[in-house]
Amino acid sequence: GPLRIMALVIMVGLTWIIVSILLGGPGSGFPRLQQLFSSPESSVTAEPRAKKYKCGLPQPCPEEHLAFRVVSGAANVIGPKICLEDKMLMSSVKDNVGRGLNIALVNGDLPLDTGVSGELIEARAFDMWAGDVNDLLKFIRPLHEGTLVFVASYDDPATKMNEETRKLFSELGSRNAKELAFRDSWVFVGAKGVQNKSPFEQHVKNSKHTNKYEGWPEALEMEGCIPRRSTAS
Repeated sequence: GPLRIMALVIMVGLTWIIVSILLGGPGSGFPRLQQLFSSPESSVTAEPRAKKYKCGLPQPCPEEHLAFRVVSGAANVIGPKICLEDKMLMSSVKDNVGRGLNIALVNGDLPLDTGVSGELIEARAFDMWAGDVNDLLKFIRPLHEGTLVFVASYDDPATKMNEETRKLFSELGSRNAKELAFRDSWVFVGAKGVQNKSPFEQHVKNSKHTNKYEGWPEALEMEGCIPRRSTAS
């Protein structure tokens, strides 16, 4: 009996010593078991990612401003995107973009008791290669004062453009609508009733000497903060 008890005590003691060594207990001089199986990368503190704000902007917009990002199509392969206040208004994923001009109309007034600022009114794509330009004219002629107009080109934005179309976009604040041509890349944000030219516009000409893609210039990406329009007298 006493010999069995002594043998049991010795076994318990040896077991405790072995477990202590494997787990790296105090004074054991051995690394912890979990450290032996951990990768070096897991022990390195990851660098914090840069914080992104609405629509992926690097900085937040001031109060009474709307955050946006507009991306033109890449050649005739990757469709355009229009994002406003972290909401995707138009994209290939939403299946509401197409060749030509992709246009989203948005209420840009300051929020009132009966209205919502930044609310999408309508979004449509207009084929400027084989479509009817009159469809586009019917879409942008009756705009109300303060309506924001977001435009992203895809493939060809200009073949069917006529003088009235170019004039209407110019009145919305565009500098480049009058010279827009076959397969140019164009992104633009304007507004009905704007007094000056819009600061939100980019344009790249289709040129075989500078095109990024075969037959098409580079895609354009534009982001920023648009002030809401005050309707107060």
